Amino acid sequence: MAFILSRCNSSSKQAQPGAERPNIITIYVDDMGIGDVSYAGGKVVETPNIDRLARNGKIFTQYYTTAPVCSPSRVGITTGMYHIRWNINTFLNNREFNAHCGQSDFLDKKAPTIARSLKAAGYQTAHFGKWHMGGGRDVDNAPSITEYGFDEFSSTWESPDPDPLLTSTDWIWAPSDSIKRWERTDYFVNKTLDFLSRNIDQPCFVNLWPDDVHTPWVGSAEAQQEDKESYDSREHFVPVLVEFDRQIGRLIKGLSDLGISDNTLIIFTSDNGPAPSFQRERTIGLRGLKNSLYEGGILMPFIACWPGQIEAGQVDSTSIIASIDIFPTLCQLTGAKLPATYQLDGEDFSKAMLGQASYDRQGDLFFEYGRNGHYNYPKDTIERSPQLSIRHGDWKLFTTPTGEVTELYNLAADPTESKNLSATDLEIVDELKSKLIAWYHTHDQEFAGNKSQI
Repeated sequence: MAFILSRCNSSSKQAQPGAERPNIITIYVDDMGIGDVSYAGGKVVETPNIDRLARNGKIFTQYYTTAPVCSPSRVGITTGMYHIRWNINTFLNNREFNAHCGQSDFLDKKAPTIARSLKAAGYQTAHFGKWHMGGGRDVDNAPSITEYGFDEFSSTWESPDPDPLLTSTDWIWAPSDSIKRWERTDYFVNKTLDFLSRNIDQPCFVNLWPDDVHTPWVGSAEAQQEDKESYDSREHFVPVLVEFDRQIGRLIKGLSDLGISDNTLIIFTSDNGPAPSFQRERTIGLRGLKNSLYEGGILMPFIACWPGQIEAGQVDSTSIIASIDIFPTLCQLTGAKLPATYQLDGEDFSKAMLGQASYDRQGDLFFEYGRNGHYNYPKDTIERSPQLSIRHGDWKLFTTPTGEVTELYNLAADPTESKNLSATDLEIVDELKSKLIAWYHTHDQEFAGNKSQI
């Protein structure tokens, strides 16, 4: 992968102890692949504003979402815990679908959240954009977003309290919406800047979770008139990505206009891999896509930009980090307390974020997806992964809960996961396979102790 190393003008400096608590914006893009950003070598289209964010901050090239699809991914970043501990294992749908997939209808409101911890530490909190951790369709008893620690919110149809300007019908999107499909990211950026402007004297935490660049790709009024079958085409995707990048530029300029750029930490990443991938163009040749545990489905772009504290122009290709790590890292950076009731699965990588050192992960990363035939899978079988995976150093192993399938790859030598070494590296197979299966059965059973609804 070719990552931008050139630097642009910045007021960045080395991190100083006791710095003022920053505003924090987590930009959680919907279905963005690593190949959608040109700073990582993506060729779909240039993304100059995202690239500028990367140049002004620090890029991590080994960042993972802990689930390859929307709802469990969002549970992971929100709670700092593996999604199976809260029994949300694929995208949340109607009650019948959720029951077929053996999952809850919404995230238990007792779960720890970043927003709740930061709110207790004096932050004003807001969520603008997609939620998809409960509510919508026939799930009418999901807790309000405010019950997870947010002071304000505006969300889409897949939430307990959808914004009526975005939801004129009982579906994700409709031509009759007051805010059109191509205006949504603009709307959420405006909401973010307005919230920050009204709380200029207090530290703020904002989830900016757009539902771009998820399909359907409807980039204009003209595109809306075309055949719906064309909405998922590359031709329709390009203008949506261009507009999304433009909105990132608007956000950056807005922070500057408010005079808060230097003390605002922006974390930019994606919830899971792309769909479709256009023959792996959107994964830069990596195997897998959305709904797959191969690298294309879970290895995400990740930028941390904090001009007042993170020196610009850094690329960390050593630290292995994940979405579950963001919660403890933000607590460390802000002085917020970790939840007392639950032990988080994530690890604090704040020193690496601030550029002091790369992060030597203490534990392995575990992944789980696809329990039965009701789950969505990539159409191309070569992109479909076994249900369980573990990342241990350069090694990545796949298996199933019963252990009848085994795949082993050395990612340093084989990032496209094309050479299965399970028949030759038997010692590492035995070690990782037993650890992975034990992890799955332990965490899958643990939900019974947290259970409040299913």
